[in-house]
Amino acid sequence: MKKIAVLVSGGGTNLQALIDAAASGVITSGEISIVISSKPGVFALSRAEKAGIKTYVHNRKEYSDVRIYSDKLEEILQEEAIDLVVLAGFMTVLDDSFCESFKGRIINVHPSLIPSFCGVGYYGLKVHEEALKRGVKITGATVHIVTPECDGGPILLQKAVEVKEDDTAETLQKRVMEEAEWVILPRAAEMLCKSLEERS
Repeated sequence: MKKIAVLVSGGGTNLQALIDAAASGVITSGEISIVISSKPGVFALSRAEKAGIKTYVHNRKEYSDVRIYSDKLEEILQEEAIDLVVLAGFMTVLDDSFCESFKGRIINVHPSLIPSFCGVGYYGLKVHEEALKRGVKITGATVHIVTPECDGGPILLQKAVEVKEDDTAETLQKRVMEEAEWVILPRAAEMLCKSLEERS
């Protein structure tokens, strides 16, 4: 079983999808061994604790420099012997050196069909607001390998979601999460764990 670290910054809905997927047998080649939050007191930590998963708060505000923050995070992950890092609503852009250290072993879920509505500044509701502004009829979510280029790494999985005429950014966000993000993120985690297993 490969060891997965899930990095969070908020409510942890994508974390919950991963926890549920592990319980239902979607993820069989890896296990979530630690959940690390960039800030204290977020609900994602409660979700992890309820599932009996080790938690750690690596508070971004305590570090003036992203390089030092990333280096310390890398140390924590090395100590835990982590194989795969999953960014699940993690709101800190990590240093390039971190991406290099875990090259090919960090995945992120983005709430659009990359290359649409992605890159620097595109996160959270902003992505859905832009999709509605442009009048797209189809949006969705993408799981990709994390590289130093924001949202620029190789695409692993995508799932399309229909945009409805009466959608607001909030209703679209909810549907993209439920119909796409929560489906493809666990699948991608399993894919990577299986691939790492085969290589080791």
